[in-house]
Amino acid sequence: MLDLLIRDATIVDGTGKPAYQGSVGCRQGKLHLLPRQTEATAQRVIDGRGLTVAPGFIDAHSHGDIPLGKPFSTLSKVSQGITTEIGGQCGFSLFPVNPETLPLLRQDLAIFTDELPEEAAGFRSFGDFLAYARRQPLGTNLKMLVGHVTLRIAVMGFAHRRPTPEEMEQMKTLLRQAMEQGALGLSSGLIYIPGVYADTQELTELCRVVAEYGGIYATHMRNESKDVVQAVKEAIAVAEGAGVPLQISHHKVCGKPYWGLSRQTLRLVEEAEARGVTITIDQYPYDACMTHLNVCVPPAFFAQPGGLMAALEDPAARQEILRQMEDSDEYDNYYRNCGGFGGIFLSRSPQMPEAEGKTILQLAEERGEDPFDTFFSILRANQGVASAIYFCMGEEDIFPILLHKDTVVGTDGILRSLEERAHPRGFGSFPRALRWFVKEKKLLTLEQMIHKMTGLPAQRLFLQNKGRIEEGLDADLAVFDWPVLQDTSDYIHSNTVARGMEYVVVAGQVVYEKGRLTGAAPGRILLHRRDG
Repeated sequence: MLDLLIRDATIVDGTGKPAYQGSVGCRQGKLHLLPRQTEATAQRVIDGRGLTVAPGFIDAHSHGDIPLGKPFSTLSKVSQGITTEIGGQCGFSLFPVNPETLPLLRQDLAIFTDELPEEAAGFRSFGDFLAYARRQPLGTNLKMLVGHVTLRIAVMGFAHRRPTPEEMEQMKTLLRQAMEQGALGLSSGLIYIPGVYADTQELTELCRVVAEYGGIYATHMRNESKDVVQAVKEAIAVAEGAGVPLQISHHKVCGKPYWGLSRQTLRLVEEAEARGVTITIDQYPYDACMTHLNVCVPPAFFAQPGGLMAALEDPAARQEILRQMEDSDEYDNYYRNCGGFGGIFLSRSPQMPEAEGKTILQLAEERGEDPFDTFFSILRANQGVASAIYFCMGEEDIFPILLHKDTVVGTDGILRSLEERAHPRGFGSFPRALRWFVKEKKLLTLEQMIHKMTGLPAQRLFLQNKGRIEEGLDADLAVFDWPVLQDTSDYIHSNTVARGMEYVVVAGQVVYEKGRLTGAAPGRILLHRRDG
């Protein structure tokens, strides 16, 4: 007898091949394929007539490791059909920790959470984190990258310089230990402090350690606007120099003057692939991104005595920050990328809540003050820690990036609670991609889009038993009503579940059913091995 049977459904198997009619069974966490109108019996039978069954979606770019096991985080993922996540992205992971520099890591991770786990000071290695993670109720599977930001903080704090030979060896030792314990690879966040201080040589040397274990290098590149082409060149140089596969994180082109540069970045990808470099691109289907509000400030002001807050209290420093934000292209200038404060929407400002749900320009007009004064007031009130959504992208880049054969879907979802406003991508990325790219724009067929959500990321991220509906593979499934499927989250109401996602199955157990979590937690931490 089967544990679960989904009978008489439309099956999209994750390979890109045409859909077909059939039944899917689950027994002891594995898939069993059956003909339509099967006579098989099961402990539970779901009538699949009118429903589509696909492999569980793979979130190739997740930050779900930070709120690990929290019901709101699980809900955000499984409600859109996600059953497996790749965490530790953009240079941020909860390990390895040096207790002496934990306050700096806590500062960097503030965009994700106000409260690190009580055990965080003990996460000196991936193994320490694993012991914690396995005690959490996991509704999805999780595979982890090591964050370069976290790694550098553990060894160097916020030092604005190249590592000494001794410091480099310390970082390599910590990274090697994590790889031996089953980490997937290294991620970098090259706009964040202190990742922004690392050069190509440092990243390449670290990635050579990753290469020893058959891992990958995922990067939030140094620039996603004026210098995005150069940033892609650097990312490829690191991966090619180290001999590792590359994942370009949330590939985009920010800033209207630079729209269209994806033609050049994608050509660079194809040229590198012709030389033998494996490259994967992840993308979320929105024209706005989200991160710290403080990334608008030039990086040098974080490294001065007293850090950012000292600079914000100094009138002369504020004037210089203003000048550079208006004039400088020497850093990834989010202020200019959005065309000014009218394109920067405050999603989180706990110490100045009246700012939330408005652009900085709107708030400044309400207050009758200069927008730069408003911007500085928000940062000062929140001790530099606030979150913003940046409207900076255009369809002339979104669509070509989507259509590239190496592009997969990721949420880049940053969620702190169900009550706080966030980017709608946290709840909506996968159903939105299906709605926008397939139903509305007809850029891809349903089968092609599902392949980018399942079979392709499973192949690129070494998830050999996932991503396809095939006999004996892991029983992770998304079951949805295709005509009804619709994302509902938006920039004002960001934390709402999609319509039409009927059931989500992990390891043969239903974890989400008709809008609610079931309480089942069969997810696992997936370890990476050289052989996949």
